[in-house]
Amino acid sequence: MRHIGDRVQRREDADLLTGRARTVADLDVPGTLELAFVRSEVAHGRLTGVDVSAAAGVPGVTGAWSATELPGLPPTPVPAASRGAIGGYDYPALAADRVRYVGQPIAVVAAGSRASAEDGARAVVVDVEPLPAVVDARDAVAEDAPRLWDGRDNVVQVHVAGGGSVGDDDAGDDLTDVFAAAPVVVEGSFRQQRVLPTSLEGRAVLVRPEDDGGVTMWVSHQAPHSLRGALAGAFGLAEGQVRVVVPATGGAFGAKSQAYPEYVVAVALARVTGRPVRWVEDRIEAMTAAPRGRGQWQSTRLAADAEGHLLGYSLDVLADIGAYPHTGAQVPMFTAAMSTGAYRTPRVSATARCVLSNVPPTSAYRGAGRPEAAYAIERSMDLLARRLGMDPAELRRRNFIRPGDFPHPTPSGRTYDSGDYGAALDKALAEVGYAQVRAEQARRRTSGGAPLGIGLATYVERSGAAPFSFEFGAVQACADGTVVARTGSQSTGQGHLTSFAQVVAAALDVDLDVVRVVQGDTAQVPEGFGSFGSRSMQVGGGALWHAAEDLLASARRRFAAHRGVEEDAVTYRAGVLAAPDAEPMTLADLAATDPLCAEHRFTPPQAFPYGAYAAVVEIDPDLGTVTVRQLVAVDDYGVVVNPLVVEGQGHGSVAQGLGQALTEEAVVDADGHPAATSLLDHLLLTAKDVPPVTLVETAVPNPNQPFGAKGAGEAGCIGVPPALVNAVCDALDVDHVDMPLTPERVWRAMRRS
Repeated sequence: MRHIGDRVQRREDADLLTGRARTVADLDVPGTLELAFVRSEVAHGRLTGVDVSAAAGVPGVTGAWSATELPGLPPTPVPAASRGAIGGYDYPALAADRVRYVGQPIAVVAAGSRASAEDGARAVVVDVEPLPAVVDARDAVAEDAPRLWDGRDNVVQVHVAGGGSVGDDDAGDDLTDVFAAAPVVVEGSFRQQRVLPTSLEGRAVLVRPEDDGGVTMWVSHQAPHSLRGALAGAFGLAEGQVRVVVPATGGAFGAKSQAYPEYVVAVALARVTGRPVRWVEDRIEAMTAAPRGRGQWQSTRLAADAEGHLLGYSLDVLADIGAYPHTGAQVPMFTAAMSTGAYRTPRVSATARCVLSNVPPTSAYRGAGRPEAAYAIERSMDLLARRLGMDPAELRRRNFIRPGDFPHPTPSGRTYDSGDYGAALDKALAEVGYAQVRAEQARRRTSGGAPLGIGLATYVERSGAAPFSFEFGAVQACADGTVVARTGSQSTGQGHLTSFAQVVAAALDVDLDVVRVVQGDTAQVPEGFGSFGSRSMQVGGGALWHAAEDLLASARRRFAAHRGVEEDAVTYRAGVLAAPDAEPMTLADLAATDPLCAEHRFTPPQAFPYGAYAAVVEIDPDLGTVTVRQLVAVDDYGVVVNPLVVEGQGHGSVAQGLGQALTEEAVVDADGHPAATSLLDHLLLTAKDVPPVTLVETAVPNPNQPFGAKGAGEAGCIGVPPALVNAVCDALDVDHVDMPLTPERVWRAMRRS
């Protein structure tokens, strides 16, 4: 019974594909009121009046509320690290005196149907005195920029390499001496455009009031226990009074990891009305008011000697975190901490300023800071290779951290655990046919033909979320021969019901079919941390493995006591305990005499997956369109539990990386209005647009995890964008082209070259 490493079909897919799985929108809770929000139509202004009286007369409407009608409505909970080193910025659940982005909730209407609630919302009268808006982080830091908070600077927090936070940007190593003395220094100016998470299912919440003053809430979310704690604290409830249940969830990508204004309002209205209330985000709301991802302006300087050995690297980031410090204010810290990538760099300075602007707040988005860090260093490496006239593969190979150097402390404050970066790059070069592509490129440049380019990117990411964050796991053997595994991790489509069952079945040496995984209900799983930062298998799977080991240790002790034998004499195999001259017992036999279960809180250090990507592109010389001819992804996730699940994660993250590189951007006009409010206008890639992708793995086990797993959920978002941009720059023989690589942008770059 191997289980770990087996290609097991996902258990959850049949229900998801046939519609038996129920999302928040599908739940039938008697008496539910549907909510519609009145949202700001201006990006910045003083809220001078909100009149909800007319909405009450709309047929089907039960009630309408602004902040005035809900006194004591708490602000939206945000992570402590996002409240800023220079003071907190309350994020109101309903705007009371000022609006700061288009789409900000101002009022809410409840009705028997969503259509009636929307009719009521249209009857609400809102008066706003417009104020100057600022929608670009570069403009927001100007001395004369409009201030989102009167008397406060738009820079709310500064992160420096090593993960620290300071009140100004003077801290850290400025590398002045390195750059002054270095034989070669290249400078880069790069843009990580704002993007939309665009999960299949939008955010959604249904809240039912309970007799004790608490609530039960069904929510599409990544971290039910964290949400329970946040909302209990906001409303002054005991955590036991808030039950959070996560039904089937249609994707999240980081944007469902926290509390949002709509959740706070839903809890408040359930308690005020005494009835269940539900809000399901529609696509217009998602594209207007939902959290954004990325949003960085990056300035880099990279110093090297004449042979290309790195001497120093500086990264300065202006991080656009939107109108309120939310999850997005943490993300730039991860960028600074991972700034050095896969390279031996003696001196590093990384500073990220978190800047307010009149757009929706940014949040974590698949990769959350690591794609931004990898993009900056990998684009800089290609600039350096061009300056030196050196092959970009050779430059990377010359500067890699070597296998014998691990564990490796970086100047930016991380300690990499293991790796063989050169082996990953060599595999990528072999798979893409690097020498042959270079030969074809040379032929075309001599004899004519469409521009052809090849781009490389290597990366190191961190998985496991915050350093040393825990996860909860519990394993119970039942008298009927089944095993129940409870996990604080939360699937939003990753396949936990299958892969976690494989872990427990392998640890207990039992058949996979007897293991049932329970997650997503704070009444059934007492604690947990959640799923983000590629932590589920590494941390959550590790917790379950250790819980299974603890259960077996308990079973051996109890068997020894039952049979009157020495514990050292007890053997275990395939669910059966035995000892010489003693009648065997199964785990089910022991569970029938007394409950047999074990719990474990696993708190490992972060792991550092890595990889190498190679992209080959061809460009239409007349239209500027980019065709990706080849895309090779070599990733090291340590020991893979279910290759089928990991391949799905790989293809999904690659598709999102392609989307950011080629087409996607959350564009707003100068007044903060979104350019696209439907998927007719926002260019998501379709299956037709995704080129054939070659996925390859190396496997250096994680030394700090019981079966060697690392995170595997975000690699494509990290490796694809710099590889593609490097390929396009190589094809055009230019220093840089900004993402997304639209035909117009590429066409203009061709004309400038």
